[in-house]
Amino acid sequence: MPNAENNKKKLFIKTWGCQMNVYDSRRMADILRPFGYEVSEEPEDADMMILNTCHIREKATDKVFSELGRMRRLKDKKEAEGGQMLMAVAGCVAQAEGDFIIERAPYVDLVFGPQTYHELPEMIAKLTGAYGQDRIVSTELDTQTKFDALPEENNKQGVTAFLSVQEGCDKFCTFCVVPYTRGGEFSRSVEQIVNEAKALIDNGAREITLLGQNVNAYHGEGKDGKTWTLPLLIEELAKLDGLDRIRYTTSHPRDMDMALIEAHRDIEKLMPYLHLPIQSGSNKILKAMNRKHERDMYLDIIADLRKARPDIAMSGDFIVGFPGETDQDFEDTMDIVRQVKYASGYSFKYSARPGTPAANMTNLVREDVKAERLAALQNLINEYQLDFNTKCIGMTMPVLFDRADKAGDKLHGRTAYNQAIHVPGPARLMGHSANVIITGAFANSLTGTLELQESVLKSA
Repeated sequence: MPNAENNKKKLFIKTWGCQMNVYDSRRMADILRPFGYEVSEEPEDADMMILNTCHIREKATDKVFSELGRMRRLKDKKEAEGGQMLMAVAGCVAQAEGDFIIERAPYVDLVFGPQTYHELPEMIAKLTGAYGQDRIVSTELDTQTKFDALPEENNKQGVTAFLSVQEGCDKFCTFCVVPYTRGGEFSRSVEQIVNEAKALIDNGAREITLLGQNVNAYHGEGKDGKTWTLPLLIEELAKLDGLDRIRYTTSHPRDMDMALIEAHRDIEKLMPYLHLPIQSGSNKILKAMNRKHERDMYLDIIADLRKARPDIAMSGDFIVGFPGETDQDFEDTMDIVRQVKYASGYSFKYSARPGTPAANMTNLVREDVKAERLAALQNLINEYQLDFNTKCIGMTMPVLFDRADKAGDKLHGRTAYNQAIHVPGPARLMGHSANVIITGAFANSLTGTLELQESVLKSA
């Protein structure tokens, strides 16, 4: 093991995209820490900077090159002063367009995909050694090798933690790059996951969110050597002392089976809040998206979930302006929102991702029509979100407190429905749950007072 204390270097990582990317960035820091790299919040004078990219949003590649242009000035400055700054592009844009990045940005030293970052020390050694390579592109898709090679994680995430249990996707939605940038579905073993969860709990985690591109397709090796599904994994994690809450994201309707639905009924630690994307309410558009389900199937799942857990709250993803979407198709999406009454939702204008089947589709929707539809959809989602929050006023809810708010005079926490809430209270409640009476509601947060505020404050 290298002596990191005698060779400290600054590592700057900028992360775009989903919680999986956040998880990956943290693991990159774990990998490089024994080699002397310490994470810095600022890119100035960094010895290595990594842009961990996402390919989902519109003009993702353009945004990466724009950021690279800004970072290049810092690299040039350091090298002019006789130093060295390694510049790397990681993540899904790197996976999809590695050769293009190397061609267009000759100052980038290293390009690597989501499944090769465990090889970072070796790649850096090749760049900086006596017989160093000039530049490296590493975009193999071997998820199993990655997880086997990762070092023990630095598990100090705090009260709420994220744990990757599954990667990749086999669904091949026509708009999505994930199967091409993350590879096919791969699940970690139950033993790996439980051990990591125990370490997170030992370091203060009380809530763990299980992560995966298609997390409810989890099919890892269980303790008995057989394949376990997500409900069995959740049941096993729920046995861990010190863990109060379990969540999971993101799911696909095709993998929402009755065993998982019944887990929401039977496992107390599994929170009554589920993010289940539908993308469109139109059967025609769902077929064009290759979602492999129809709206009635989705609504049946919602009905089964609410029968199993009547207080469950739903969140969803929506794409407007997919090629061929008519006014009626869009109205079908609005109708789904009205029927489900989502507690929160995420909606986006369709934008073509190079290399996906949808990128070659015709009958495109005009940008002004997309914008108009998106505004209408977001207004409707916001209406139901505010309504859901407003109905909480007067209720008493358990809140897990994770930090002080920005002003420092209140505690920030989350309800079981993942609502942010601000509550006056003593700092000793951080990392603990307490009952809170909801007194105010806004579009994106709640306010409240401790149910036993007077006695709690006196004893603090």
